[in-house]
Amino acid sequence: MNKPVCRALALSIALASAGAHAWTLEEAAKPYKGTTIKAIFLDRPGYAAAIKLLPQFEQATGIKVQYETVPYENSREREVLSFTSGDELDVVLTDVVWIGEFAGNGWLEPIKTFTGNPALADPALNLDGFFPILLKSFGGWGDDTYGLPFDNYSGLLFYNKCMLKDAGFDAPPATWDELLHTYAPKLTHADKGQYAYALQSRRGETQSADSFMRMLWPFGGSLLDANFKSNLNSKESQAGLQFRQDLMKFMPPGIVDYDHNESVNALAQGKVAMITEWSAFYGTLADPGKSKITDCLAVATEPKGPAGLKPALGGFSLGVNANSPDEKKAAAWLFIQWVTSDAMAKPYLEAGGVSGRSAVYKEADVQKRYPFVQPMVTSWEGGVPDYRPRFPEWPAVSEVIGEYGTNMMLGKQSVSEGAKAIGTRVEGILEKAGYYKGDKPLRK
Repeated sequence: MNKPVCRALALSIALASAGAHAWTLEEAAKPYKGTTIKAIFLDRPGYAAAIKLLPQFEQATGIKVQYETVPYENSREREVLSFTSGDELDVVLTDVVWIGEFAGNGWLEPIKTFTGNPALADPALNLDGFFPILLKSFGGWGDDTYGLPFDNYSGLLFYNKCMLKDAGFDAPPATWDELLHTYAPKLTHADKGQYAYALQSRRGETQSADSFMRMLWPFGGSLLDANFKSNLNSKESQAGLQFRQDLMKFMPPGIVDYDHNESVNALAQGKVAMITEWSAFYGTLADPGKSKITDCLAVATEPKGPAGLKPALGGFSLGVNANSPDEKKAAAWLFIQWVTSDAMAKPYLEAGGVSGRSAVYKEADVQKRYPFVQPMVTSWEGGVPDYRPRFPEWPAVSEVIGEYGTNMMLGKQSVSEGAKAIGTRVEGILEKAGYYKGDKPLRK
């Protein structure tokens, strides 16, 4: 019998066998029972939710998930150290802006390694069940997918509807212009320590992503143009950055030291009326043990700018370390596939996470129980996939924005001076990487 016929026969036998025995997680995991896989988690609600659910996976599979919880600020460095030193790390947590670096360096295994293996691929995986913007932005690079969306965020407007009502407003601001000119003056009482708005702006990724970039897109601006040159001194980008400066007089003193926790706590304690924060923080703000405003908490999309609704986009994917042993790769994939599955979307949501699956948010009881769902879905359906550039140079670019963006907010440099300095430094980084020589790296 010739080789093509043999292969065809073997394939038909395998397919027949697969059809005779429905795929189950328990059966798929049998060869890996007793395997321990290692992961990096963050100290955020989505990871606490996954930890609550872990015993279900471990009991069903016999696979042990050993996790290390690290601050976000140290997580990329911790993972890069693992890749370069050979330290064990099997489940790779990839921020949306790390995908180019991690995939480009060959540190992530393409998921087709597993989806093409009937023994490991759950027939119910349903990649189309993820919001397209999340699967593309968080897991995609080039022509391949390297991870599945996990701990997914959209920027939302969280507000104290009681404070707004007392100031004469029965709805949140629809636009950034309304927030600044109509709402902010009536909601700020500095003598009482109350302010209209808090924008988390601590130097680092918070400054670059949550503060600086948030004000570019709604005003029609952007960090770079189509040729990877700085666009920060365009009329639109300047308008957004100047808007941020104008809004500062309605923010708490020391806003440049606010990270996510400080921003969320300011709203939770009634010190500010509004914040724009990640959807994942709804659980914190709705928890009576952590928030004084649970009865007054409300959620909406971020305000629109002259360019429309362009909310912040953030989140992570879970992928498999390309350098892990084969048995650990398989075990890691089974965990990732399980925790991000359609079947686990609702349990994950109920435990405090935010799923990247679309079907769960169509359920009436979910929409009723979680007021952040509808504005979050609206934001994901019309968001900006490249809200932050996903190229490998982003970490270096982020450091530059963190430095000069902070200087701008503190008044050490004007908006135009700071934007020019950032542009010069960023173009230097990209020139060194070959972006202007016709051999620029992938940015997909």
